[in-house]
Amino acid sequence: MTLLFFLVGLIFLIVGAELLVRGASQVASEFGISPLIIGLTVVAFGTSSPELAVSIKSALSGQADIALGNVIGSNIFNVLFILGISALIIPLRVSSQLIKFDVPLMIALSITVLLFAIDRTISSLDGWLLLSGLICYIGYLIYQGTKSGQSVDESALSPSTGEGNRLVQILFIVGGLLLLIVGSRWLVDGAVSFATYLGVSEIVIGLTVVAAGTSLPEVVTSIIAAVKGERDIAVGNVVGSNIFNIVGVLGLAGIFSGSGIPVIEGAFYFDIPIMVAVAFACLPIFFTGGTINRWEGLLLLGYYLAYTFYLVMAASRYESLAIFSNAMLYFVIPLTAITLLVVSIQEYRKRGSTV
Repeated sequence: MTLLFFLVGLIFLIVGAELLVRGASQVASEFGISPLIIGLTVVAFGTSSPELAVSIKSALSGQADIALGNVIGSNIFNVLFILGISALIIPLRVSSQLIKFDVPLMIALSITVLLFAIDRTISSLDGWLLLSGLICYIGYLIYQGTKSGQSVDESALSPSTGEGNRLVQILFIVGGLLLLIVGSRWLVDGAVSFATYLGVSEIVIGLTVVAAGTSLPEVVTSIIAAVKGERDIAVGNVVGSNIFNIVGVLGLAGIFSGSGIPVIEGAFYFDIPIMVAVAFACLPIFFTGGTINRWEGLLLLGYYLAYTFYLVMAASRYESLAIFSNAMLYFVIPLTAITLLVVSIQEYRKRGSTV
């Protein structure tokens, strides 16, 4: 029954996110809000609504480890797994806007989480500061959308609506919210039961099963975008979701937790630094010609499998864990860093010769 509730909860989260995004997008379009702004805010943040629902439910229920693990694990999953899979389908083109602003912002916010966690707590004050960052980020997107003056055919985004369709849109929004609430409750309860049954910590469940499950909307969105050749959308969806996970999801979870979200030693010394390193890893990959090639996608995917393997080994206390850790620390990671550095230098020289 625990597995059934967990799976049904996960399905409810995915369907609820889809209904919420569809209904909110159409209602916003009816009120004259630019489709560009809708895409940058409602749609992008809507795919992160499962993370938001699960983290708030976890914070209110006293399972703060799941709330923290969900955000950290989702951000790691989004970059390593989703970008990796999408790049394997088709090399991803990266816009200059992402390189100049969004990726550096994602890196800065990841470092901010590490700084907030120095006292081993994401406090309510930290949550409010992060949430204020979300408001500023949305304001910046609206400003950029207005400044760019881009026009999008609204008929392509939302069909003409009457009273009947408006009622359907409201039902979509209400139904989506209800599914998110119920789904998050069942998913969190199932995750806690899994952790107890398997004898592993709640944060490990949050970093793996819950993080991957709540990131499924991003997986579907990015893969479909890659298949259709909308490569900017595939990359932008990941970066935008990571930013929202920190400023929105973690911010609200910190506020609703009351006494704050405790940060265990393992998360502070390993998982959060991994999230920061993954964010930094985007820069050299994105700089190499503004494209994420298939070999880079395979590299990202390989690192996610290695990270998950490490978590499973650590939770199971395998004796070979030290050998695996040393191999990653002293061989695989330095070799990857050198490779990316060499490729970046070659690309820089190539651009310099063409100027």
